[in-house]
Amino acid sequence: MPSRPSGEVEEKLTVAAVARRIGVAPATLRTWDRRYGLGPSEHIEGEHRRYCPSDLAKLTMMRRLIVAGVAPADAAEQAREFKGQVKLAKIVKDIEVREDVVDAIYKALQSFDRQFVEETLAHEISEYGVEGAWADVIVPTLFLIGEDWETEQKGIEVEHLFSEILTRTMNNRVVELKKPVNSRPVLLAAVGEELHSLPIYALAAALCERNIQTYVLGARTPITALSAMVSRCAPPAIFLWAQLAKNAEEKYWREIPSIRPAPRVVVGGPGWDAIACDGVIKAEGLEHACEEIAQALGA
Repeated sequence: MPSRPSGEVEEKLTVAAVARRIGVAPATLRTWDRRYGLGPSEHIEGEHRRYCPSDLAKLTMMRRLIVAGVAPADAAEQAREFKGQVKLAKIVKDIEVREDVVDAIYKALQSFDRQFVEETLAHEISEYGVEGAWADVIVPTLFLIGEDWETEQKGIEVEHLFSEILTRTMNNRVVELKKPVNSRPVLLAAVGEELHSLPIYALAAALCERNIQTYVLGARTPITALSAMVSRCAPPAIFLWAQLAKNAEEKYWREIPSIRPAPRVVVGGPGWDAIACDGVIKAEGLEHACEEIAQALGA
């Protein structure tokens, strides 16, 4: 371990500062100290408790193990022996039940533990693919966050954090395909003034796993941009996302240029429930959208 430069003072943190960093109540830290001996390593009688970086690392390990479902006493034993970096990959792999994974991600988001969430998502996608992770872990977590907002009007910052993590995670899953099954990319767009574009990035990642190439037009795609892409790229399939009813309009498939062969148009999102989607396919979820697009390609 590199020595500390002469004159450099090691950062010491108060109980409140540590509690904020790892996402627990100050009373929880005092309990961990009293019950498991996870307190400041250099506490001087009569002075305020101050935690050094190694103390913080042990407490971070303790919280992450508990979030992952390890019993507090067992977590404390591992945390006391901990020296070095938190081995997140091992912690994440030890969570076997999918409901426990959802609970772990939800709790980690409450304390803004981005690293834990990203590692858990990476493991889930690696094990079960984008479609499996989306259906069994991501959607249930989003549902829990949405419930917090509906019942207590809180958690908007958690939703934004999770959406940002998910968007980046899904973007990183989309790679350049050497031999895609489709010679012309599928178009994916969130239409009108739609800002909720996360599902189209998840769809792009899921289609990439199926070796299907896509163009993602992103949020707030106007009819002019969609029409221009249809004319220039002649896509075999088009997916239109609308979270809100005000963005779901028939013009997005009725007013685009006619091409041959005609593309299969698939719409997704609760916004389309307000109108009759005659002549197009309404996907009931990510897997359904993938299946319809794959069929359009003969894949």
